[in-house]
Amino acid sequence: MSRAVVYETFGGPEVLEVREVAEPHAGPGQIRVRVTAAGLNPMDWGIAAQPEVAARFGVTVPSGFGYDFAGVVDEVDTRATGFAVGDRVHGGALGRAVADFVVVTTPTEAAEPLWHTPEGIGDEVAATLPVAGMSAAAALAVVEPRSGDTVLVGGAAGGVGVFAIQLARLTGARVIGTAAQSTFEFLRRFGVEPVAYGPGLAERVRALAPEGVTAATDLFGVETAEAALALGVPPERISTIAAGPNPPGGVRATGGFDADPNAMARITDAILAGAVTVPIAETFPIERIRDAVALQAGRHVHGKIVITPGPRLR
Repeated sequence: MSRAVVYETFGGPEVLEVREVAEPHAGPGQIRVRVTAAGLNPMDWGIAAQPEVAARFGVTVPSGFGYDFAGVVDEVDTRATGFAVGDRVHGGALGRAVADFVVVTTPTEAAEPLWHTPEGIGDEVAATLPVAGMSAAAALAVVEPRSGDTVLVGGAAGGVGVFAIQLARLTGARVIGTAAQSTFEFLRRFGVEPVAYGPGLAERVRALAPEGVTAATDLFGVETAEAALALGVPPERISTIAAGPNPPGGVRATGGFDADPNAMARITDAILAGAVTVPIAETFPIERIRDAVALQAGRHVHGKIVITPGPRLR
């Protein structure tokens, strides 16, 4: 037997349970990963809490939980390709990540990718990269920030935001990030100029950047996208990742699945070079999954939350 987080009905953290389940094994063309860390994302609890969100991802109950994971390959079917026992890996497994083991089919696909984890990057960091890193890369690819740009990032202190602000800064762009007042010092450590979200956002940004904003990405809803439009940013240089398929004003919706396949390598190279850092806000053992999800759902976390399955792994 092994452990996995599961839920049988949609709801808040209280529906999540750590259960003993039959230990999965690699089938034809598959590999098994012993999970050492699982990164949480807003989409995880959004799927578990809202049937309409779950339907968009093809998730039905009962279901497992989580998407991002990192670990070590410990079983490989003879027909599987690209991975060997002992390889350190990180990737995505929808509704299966927060568990002792994850089984992945090879060759992997965009919806459930798997990468080798570079030496020098720990599993806790690797487990934060698939959704947040690739979503940030996709959001910025739309607006193509470059030296001389002033880029407005909505939700700058969140899980995706901490990647987006750093990747945008690497292009030489000036970055203004929307956030709660309590996160301003956190953002300044990354060279970001913070601005409070909420009513009057466009006016506050105009005061901070009277020469204008040239690009924007909204990582939470549409407030930043609407402010950017009001500031005269062309809609083709505004992206959203959480506004649904039809954001306002011709703004482009995107997400991690749209990211360039080479984006992960660029992100891990930047981490290894010290140009991008991944703030881990807190780690929780799998038994405290409800506490971890409740903390993240409060949306006041600076950085990423990681689940570590713990000593039952063998």
